[in-house]
Amino acid sequence: MYIGTQTRCRTETDIEVLAQLGVFNVDQTPAGPWAEWRADTIKSLRDRFDNYGINLEMIHIPLGSQSAFKNEAGAIFLGPSDARDRAIDRMCETVRMAAEAGLRGLNYNITLLGHLRTEPRYGRGHARLSSFEYDKLDQSTAAFEGGPADEDEMWERIDHWLQCIIPVAEEYKIQMACHPSDPGIGYGTTYRGVARVLGMVDGFKKFIALYDSPYNGLNFCLGCMAESLENPAEEIYDVIRYFGSRKKIFNVHFRNIKGGLRNFVEVFPDEGDVDMLKALRAFKEVGYEYMIMPDHVPGISGPEAAQVGFAYTYGYIHALLQAVNE
Repeated sequence: MYIGTQTRCRTETDIEVLAQLGVFNVDQTPAGPWAEWRADTIKSLRDRFDNYGINLEMIHIPLGSQSAFKNEAGAIFLGPSDARDRAIDRMCETVRMAAEAGLRGLNYNITLLGHLRTEPRYGRGHARLSSFEYDKLDQSTAAFEGGPADEDEMWERIDHWLQCIIPVAEEYKIQMACHPSDPGIGYGTTYRGVARVLGMVDGFKKFIALYDSPYNGLNFCLGCMAESLENPAEEIYDVIRYFGSRKKIFNVHFRNIKGGLRNFVEVFPDEGDVDMLKALRAFKEVGYEYMIMPDHVPGISGPEAAQVGFAYTYGYIHALLQAVNE
């Protein structure tokens, strides 16, 4: 396993800085509308990083962490429609493009509502911390504009997606890495009429069982998985072992939290409830062999705050990897 990042590179300088910081593997998103992507689009993006000795090994497809209506391929999880069929066909073509461009895999989310957060809290040095308190979630918000979707409905949609996309992924040897719904809000609970079946650990156990394939797996967000647990400081390591021992982890978002199910803040990796060194040792124990990525770094002060925050986490991950690999 090795350090990677999905931090968007705005300029050639951003890419050069990654190389200077020892980050030689990335996941990025091609520019331009998804409908205009071609294999050459992805190849050109790879060439841009190759110039700095950096490997573009994954990309994000337009099933992101926002509301389904803000994702170009969002119709895929909105239920049966001609738009869904067209989007799935286009996504199958995207898998073929990725293979032609020499990628390892594609990262994506299955979510209708996108990320859920409440008012931020503040941590050390008054760093702004992304926060979630279920009791403060606005329960008066209107029902989801795409209509209700209970657990059975969501699993039907997810199963349809897997039955369509994974055979193509198998043919072209492209890993499909699904990210958790952020955050999980508990079992048997809906928000705005929508069930978040991929917010909890058992949901992902069902997900990998729905289509058991070496190309159907997880973009394993350590933070999201911890957020779904009552006691992440004790429970998260066995979650890593469960999915890692089955070779279902294709990518890792490496971030820490304080708290747990329904009440947490995202913090710097060195100060949360999860022992990140112990977590990294668990990934090594199960033979995980891909990227370890920083994610959701707290908001700090000053110019280029995001770049500085991520640089800090790169150094932290480098140090942990050295400790684990000794």
